[in-house]
Amino acid sequence: MFISNAYASAANGAPQSGGTMELVFMLAIFALIFYFMIFRPQSKRVKEHKNLMSSLGKGDEVLTSGGLVGKIAKIADDNDYVLLSLNDDTQITIKKDYIAAVLPKGSMQSL
Repeated sequence: MFISNAYASAANGAPQSGGTMELVFMLAIFALIFYFMIFRPQSKRVKEHKNLMSSLGKGDEVLTSGGLVGKIAKIADDNDYVLLSLNDDTQITIKKDYIAAVLPKGSMQSL
């Protein structure tokens, strides 16, 4: 009632162009940002973790993602489980995926 309708028009009556190219350009920039900030670093971490899992051996001292420190007592190649010795009396079975890092030899004695 009190407000009149406003209609948009192009300047000098010329049609607007370049909107689709700007959209494609912005989508390409977002794709590059996504690749270099999210996808590429994640794939590097996965590759490093796979290398860590393949290099595990009996007697290695490891840190689990839950914070446990122990020595590998037995590795089964046919499944993904490891027998981890926390001390002389305590042994637990964990999945290989939960091993976060391999510690230097003698780390358990220094704790």
